[in-house]
Amino acid sequence: MPNKVFVVGVGMTKFEKPFSKDWDYPDMAKEAGEKALADAGIAYDEIEQACVGYCYGESTSGQRAVYELGLTGIPIYNVNNNCATGSTALHMAKQFVEGGIADCVLALGFEKMEKGSLGVKYTDRANPMEPHVKVMLELHEFAKAPPAPQMFGNAGREHMEKYGTTALQFAKIGHKNHLHSVNNPYSQFQTEYSLEDILSAKMVYE
Repeated sequence: MPNKVFVVGVGMTKFEKPFSKDWDYPDMAKEAGEKALADAGIAYDEIEQACVGYCYGESTSGQRAVYELGLTGIPIYNVNNNCATGSTALHMAKQFVEGGIADCVLALGFEKMEKGSLGVKYTDRANPMEPHVKVMLELHEFAKAPPAPQMFGNAGREHMEKYGTTALQFAKIGHKNHLHSVNNPYSQFQTEYSLEDILSAKMVYE
């Protein structure tokens, strides 16, 4: 039988806009990590493995981040899975405990982003989004909207056609998420929006 898994401590930094604060990702990791250890009431020496999620950075930034908490020779896994990076790192940590590989695992995440829209870093190799964009263009015309909203918007449209999902149901998800942010002093946006505000907001892509 798999082992039971518990989250015994959490820590978080405040979300900051790019370059609005003079700090680097090791500073973020140190602050969040120390808060999580204090919340759990354990020492860093009790951590047996670490799963560190980020998208923008060097291939071993996870190691550099964890070094702010200690140097004990544990395995450190760098996790990159786009928007699912944080949940993937947490899921990996859960699997290690569940499978009996470790008793105490740290799941850590950080991101130091650039200003402006997301862009392509490596133009000398295949873009991982090529197959998705190709299918999207076959099904829909490429609009003037940014590519990311088009992809997610088309996915939402497909869900509506396949399952009968309504715009109101999608709006309720946004409403629920913004309610969480209102009560979180660390969130980037703390403004409460009504369902009417969300439904009447300017459409980025339809």
